[in-house]
Amino acid sequence: MSRLIFRRSRAVVLSAFLALLLAGCITTMESSKPKIDKQQALEANIKLGMTYLQQNKREGAVRSFTKALDLDSKSAEAHLGMALLHQLNGEIKESEVSFKRALSNRSRIDFSRASIEFSYARLLFEQERFNESMKLFQLSSSDYAYNGRPDALMNVGLCALKLDDQVRAKAAFEHSLNLNPRIAQSNLELADMAFMERDYSNAKQYLDRFSSITRHVPRSLWLGIRIERIFGNKDKEASYALALKNLYPYSKEFLDYKRFIETQ
Repeated sequence: MSRLIFRRSRAVVLSAFLALLLAGCITTMESSKPKIDKQQALEANIKLGMTYLQQNKREGAVRSFTKALDLDSKSAEAHLGMALLHQLNGEIKESEVSFKRALSNRSRIDFSRASIEFSYARLLFEQERFNESMKLFQLSSSDYAYNGRPDALMNVGLCALKLDDQVRAKAAFEHSLNLNPRIAQSNLELADMAFMERDYSNAKQYLDRFSSITRHVPRSLWLGIRIERIFGNKDKEASYALALKNLYPYSKEFLDYKRFIETQ
């Protein structure tokens, strides 16, 4: 018990120390006088602001990003933080201004510009500005050092679908899966596209992979019902139908299924 208390006490002390560091209380000693390390304080406030954002503590995020911009008005990371905060608040114009500032200003060598392009593209997608969004997703996906490339390519595909470009959408989804086979959305989109092309074998493979990655949604269950009916797998079809009825009884897909059954 005493060891447990000691560990908890030590954890509290470490947490408090980390909080002091993140708040910008980072100093170096020169001739026995404390001197603020500007770069470390900048990075600490950016990290703290991002932590506040993740915790939905918006006032804290505002304070931290504002402090960071006071230290360096050209910090791309701080402008990105403000852009994400404005987006969370539904302040679209302000968010876009901050995204543009983030793209036009300098960033650390180890901070990828692609992450700014990706986040900005998501904002544009939400505003249904699909052409602009796709260009930024494409830019972020072309950065070979960016670990979010598979997701960026998947979003290129979604934009292409919105623009009714099936060929580009399919190529983007396939490319994303080449980089990471466990992109659930790409698997579902390709399953749907394969089904529409009457390529039922590939449709089933993509859907099975989707279900191995994440839980089913109404769209995937309805697709599964139709695929299994074509293959004559009545047990699997019934399983999909039961899940759709029990989990999503008020979904559009369940209504489509009911109408489908009524016409049989």
